[in-house]
Amino acid sequence: MPWVRTYVEPEPQRVNRWLAQSGVCSRREADSLIARGLVSIDGQRVDDAGRRIAPGQTLTLADEAGLGGGFTAVLNKPVGYVSAQPEPGQTPAARLLTAAGLWGEALADPPARDTSLAPLGRLDRDSRGLLLLSADGVLAKAVIAPSSTLDKEYRVRVAGPIDERKLALLRSGLSLDGRRLKPARVTPAGEQQLRFVLQEGRNRQLRRMCDLVGLRVVDLLRVRIGPLRLADLPEGRWRPLRTEERAALLRGLP
Repeated sequence: MPWVRTYVEPEPQRVNRWLAQSGVCSRREADSLIARGLVSIDGQRVDDAGRRIAPGQTLTLADEAGLGGGFTAVLNKPVGYVSAQPEPGQTPAARLLTAAGLWGEALADPPARDTSLAPLGRLDRDSRGLLLLSADGVLAKAVIAPSSTLDKEYRVRVAGPIDERKLALLRSGLSLDGRRLKPARVTPAGEQQLRFVLQEGRNRQLRRMCDLVGLRVVDLLRVRIGPLRLADLPEGRWRPLRTEERAALLRGLP
C-alpha cells in the first residue's frame, strides 16, 4: 500500500525535510524519490526537489518507494541471549518479544516467530542493555551503516587497576585487526566502572579494547544508541519503537 499522510503543521515545509522528520527516509532519499516521480501532493506528482507542502495537503508515496518502514522492537537484552543468528544451544534475543514481555502502555502485537528481525548493533551473549531488533532497512542504514553518525554509549565494569595511561590508550591509542580505532570518549563512572561512547562497532570491540590495556570486562551495559536511551525499560522487556524515535534516529542519515 502507498504511504499517505496529511500535513497538519501550521507553516509550509519542504517535502524532503518533512519526510525526514516523519521518520520515513533521509532528505537525500526523499530527493531521490521525487526525482523518480514517486511523490505526489493532492494527486499531482511532485517534480521539484524544493517543493513545499502546505497545511491540509496530502502527500502520497507510491508503492514502489518501499519506505513505509517495518517493525522495530526496543529491547533490554539480558545476559545469556544472542542478538544475531544463534548457534546450536544458544537462545536468540527475539524469543523475548512476547505478549507477556511487552512493557508499558504500548498497544502492539509481538512479531510472528518467522519474522526476520536484524539486530541494529549487536550485543554478544555476555553483554546486556539496549538492543534494536528490526525489519526496517532504512533504519538499519541509519544505525549501523559505515556512514552512520550515531554514537553508542556503554557502562562497563572492569577488573584491574585503572590509570591515566590506560584511559589515554582507550581514548585514541589502540588498533584492532590491523586497523586504527576511531577516537572514543572514555571517562570514569564510579568504582571500577567506565563510560564509553563509540562511533563504531567492531566485533567484541569494547572487550578487546579493555584486554589490550590489561583490564577485564566484568559487566557491559549499552544505555544509548544516538538519541535513543534505555531509560527505565526493565531487563528482559520490550516495546515498539515510537514514530518520533525512528525519526530522530533517521536524522543520523547523510
